[in-house]
Amino acid sequence: MRCLVAIVDEGGFTDAALALGVSQAAVSRTLASLERALGVRLLRRTSREVAPTAAGLRVVAHARRVLAEVEGLVREVASGRASLRIGYAWSALGRHTLAFQRGWAKTRPETELELVRANSATAGLAEGMCELGIVRRPLDERRFESVIVGLERRLCALASDDPLARRRSVRLADLTGRTLLVDSRTGTTTTELWPPDARPAVRETHDIDDWLTAISTGRCVGMTAEATAHQYPRPGVVYRPVRDAEPIAVRLAWWRDDPHPAAPGVRELLVALYQEGKG
Repeated sequence: MRCLVAIVDEGGFTDAALALGVSQAAVSRTLASLERALGVRLLRRTSREVAPTAAGLRVVAHARRVLAEVEGLVREVASGRASLRIGYAWSALGRHTLAFQRGWAKTRPETELELVRANSATAGLAEGMCELGIVRRPLDERRFESVIVGLERRLCALASDDPLARRRSVRLADLTGRTLLVDSRTGTTTTELWPPDARPAVRETHDIDDWLTAISTGRCVGMTAEATAHQYPRPGVVYRPVRDAEPIAVRLAWWRDDPHPAAPGVRELLVALYQEGKG
C-alpha cells in the first residue's frame, strides 16, 4: 500500500523508488504483487504518465486511511499514550455523558477516551470500531461479556402537539392503535411489551434523525431509553415517561476473549454516576 500511494503521489515508479529508498525494480514487483492479490489492475501506464484506474482510485483512498491509522498507532506506542474507544448506538450515556468524559480525563489522563457512534447491534464491537460498547440489550454471550452499570427510564417520544403530550406520563395502553417507529437492529422496543391483542402497528427506521423527524410530524410515536431525551432534544418532539414499562438496563460490553484492561475502571465510574443519578 505504501508503494502504491508513493507511485501515485510521486507521479511514477522512478520517483516512488527514490521516496521509498528502494530500487525501481522492487517498486514494480511490489505493485505487481498487490495487483495479483486484489485481482485488478490498479495503475494505467502510458509513455507519458502513470495514473490510477477506477479500481486504483478506490484502493488508494482505502490505503491512505489504513496507512494513517498505522502511523497513528506507531505514534501512540512511541509516546506511551494509550487510547480507549467506547461505542454506542443511538445515545451514549445521556445526562451522564459529560460527567463520564470529565471524570475519566481527571482520573485516567494517561488513557485518551473517544466516544464513537456506531449504529450496530454491538455498538461497533463486532465491526472493530471500538474496544468497549454501551448497549441497552443483551448481546451474544458466546462472543461478548457484559455487565449492567445502570438503569434508565423508558420514555415515549411524541409530537409536541399530540394530545398525549399534555400528560406528565403515559401508559402502554395509550399507545395501542398508534404506529410505533422502531429500530429492530439496535433498539430496545418491541411489540412484546404489549399484550398480543393490544399491540401497536410498527414501522422500521435505522437512524435517530429520521426517527425524530417522523415523530415530529405526528404520524408515529417512539419509545426509547431516557438517555435519548438528554442527548437528542428536538423542537416539535417531547418525551414522556411510560409509567407501567420496565426500565432499560444499560450494559458495558467487551469481547469475551479479549477484555480491555480499562474495562474495570470504566465500569466503576459508570456505576458511580448512575448511582448518583438516583439520588
